[in-house]
Amino acid sequence: MTMSPTVPDNDRPPPARLIPDPWTWKEIGHLLANLPLTIVWFVYTVFMIGVGVALAVTVIGLPLLAVGLHGARLIGKAERGRARAMLGVPVDEPSPMELSRRDKGFFAWLWSSLKDPVGWRAVLYSFVRLPWGVLTFAVTLVSFLVLWPLLPHITRLLSNGDRAMVRALLSPSDELERRIA
Repeated sequence: MTMSPTVPDNDRPPPARLIPDPWTWKEIGHLLANLPLTIVWFVYTVFMIGVGVALAVTVIGLPLLAVGLHGARLIGKAERGRARAMLGVPVDEPSPMELSRRDKGFFAWLWSSLKDPVGWRAVLYSFVRLPWGVLTFAVTLVSFLVLWPLLPHITRLLSNGDRAMVRALLSPSDELERRIA
């Protein structure tokens, strides 16, 4: 019978070992995957939000922006799942969108999509993640190749930054939203 390792305590550095423990390896994998995923999320966000805002004066601009925000919500959901699996972050899912096209009509769906705070926080997360993803990838890779004895400490420090970002930008915004969900 195998037991999964417990979630690491975020306040303390990992114990000094020559070979990193399983959670440190998960954190290393998470940090090395940051750059490729961040580039994909950033390109999507810039394209959809940029084109939607640029075309906002036309008929298709605002609906395209609303669809882009729904996609950003999906990015946030994927990142919350990745943080749960790789970093052990206990983050709740935000409340779902309250209106759909069938229930109240197109303009109600459009308005609720454009004022969705969860989608806008996911957009902000995509923008903040690009420089952070480049930094974490470079530092983790250099630490893996050169600074092997310090790797668990550097990894935990960078992973704690990721944990803080996920909690701040991708978790439910307030207690009322959690009660509604």
